[in-house]
Amino acid sequence: MVASFCFGATYNSGCMKYLFRFLLLQYYPLWLFTGFALLLILIRFAVTGSLFYGFLVWNLFLAFLPYVLSQTMLLNPHRGASKPFRLGIWGLWLLLLPNAPYLITDLIHLHNGASNWMWFDLFLVFVFAVHGLLLFMLSLADFNYAIADRLSNLWKFLLAPIICLLSGFGIYIGRFLRFNSWDVLVRPYAIIEATLVDLSLPYTWLMTFAFGIFLWVCFMIFRWGSSSKIPTKY
Repeated sequence: MVASFCFGATYNSGCMKYLFRFLLLQYYPLWLFTGFALLLILIRFAVTGSLFYGFLVWNLFLAFLPYVLSQTMLLNPHRGASKPFRLGIWGLWLLLLPNAPYLITDLIHLHNGASNWMWFDLFLVFVFAVHGLLLFMLSLADFNYAIADRLSNLWKFLLAPIICLLSGFGIYIGRFLRFNSWDVLVRPYAIIEATLVDLSLPYTWLMTFAFGIFLWVCFMIFRWGSSSKIPTKY
């Protein structure tokens, strides 16, 4: 695979050219989508002189991280790596995964007074939200592919909705409790304390299941659309 070829070989310009070409050709639809989203940010800045929605670029970067991890695990599966190492990578992936659909909640910023270009701002945030949702589904599909031959059919069926619910809870922690992914490492006790308090609130469970079920339904439609064939005429 490309990852094994480049990172296992001596550093040279030929390797970097091959890697660049691979990334460009393999992921060009994502680059187009990302370029379009960034273009909208630039247009808004050129017209309004405001970078109010500049934070969407950072949030999109965070949304890419789980997909980068899942793709890395597929392209360079680390066959010689220990099981704890591989589990640790997938654990980090699970920790970062809610960052992708979290972009949906940025719609709340449309209420801000600085968001004064109503329809364009709505479209701008919508594009970033869809981008994040797409990255979530692509990354979860990577995970499903990675475990295809390792788990029973029952576990493969159950893991997707479980991960979606965990991601829904992650979105809740990020949007309502205002914690970041890295706070798990730098502020673990604060997260635990705040989470335990909110677990007693019905609203916490409502939003967690609302986000989680929505993500699971979207993922099921995504898988169905990816595997569907042209109906046979009768």
